Amino acid sequence: MRFSFVTLFPNIVEGYFSDSILKRAVDDGKISIDFYNPRDFTTDKHRRVDAPMIGGGAGMLMTPQPLMDTLSKIKSDSPEAHIVFLSPVAKPFQQNDAKRLAKKKHIVFVSGRYEGIDERVIEAYADELFSIGDFILTGGELASMVVCDAIARNVKGVLGNSVSLEVESFESSLLEAPSFTKPLNYENNEVVSEFLKGNHSKITDLKRGLALCKTKFFRPDLYKKGITNEK
Repeated sequence: MRFSFVTLFPNIVEGYFSDSILKRAVDDGKISIDFYNPRDFTTDKHRRVDAPMIGGGAGMLMTPQPLMDTLSKIKSDSPEAHIVFLSPVAKPFQQNDAKRLAKKKHIVFVSGRYEGIDERVIEAYADELFSIGDFILTGGELASMVVCDAIARNVKGVLGNSVSLEVESFESSLLEAPSFTKPLNYENNEVVSEFLKGNHSKITDLKRGLALCKTKFFRPDLYKKGITNEK
């Protein structure tokens, strides 16, 4: 699967794929990463890619021409490219989106900077818009990496043990139950004893009970949804 990043700062993104699971996925050919810098496509003699907002407003806005030409080039070379813009005004990105998009061949992430992107670019090229939360970042690169990571780990072969995908939070209406490892007793804080007895049926029931408690405390919205679905 191919991921392309449209960004003025490719170095911010590139380092994320130089270690751990995603580096291995790149090395093994499960995913590929490439970059397009709109500054390389600008027709401005000073290589500017931003301008003041029409109608007033603080800060600068990314101008249409560099981004339009960048995305036109991508679509010309890769007609199947699925173009995603990251924006705080978009719909929230969810686990189901990650699983769905993991079936695409080529996803392009467009990262805004300054005060954002001229809306005409979004109208012309966006296949989807996502937000990663109700807060503002200095640029879209972090949001692009978050979404890319969530999608990539659902691509077949990226994770060493695909079974781990089945028991994570958001795979059902409940958050994942607490997990433990050795030592069994650390600073007088012991692992739940039932986990040590080998009765998998009881362990499953216990984990579900803990997951219910955790979901009710941290995400009452999910808890109510889960209880409703079970009735």
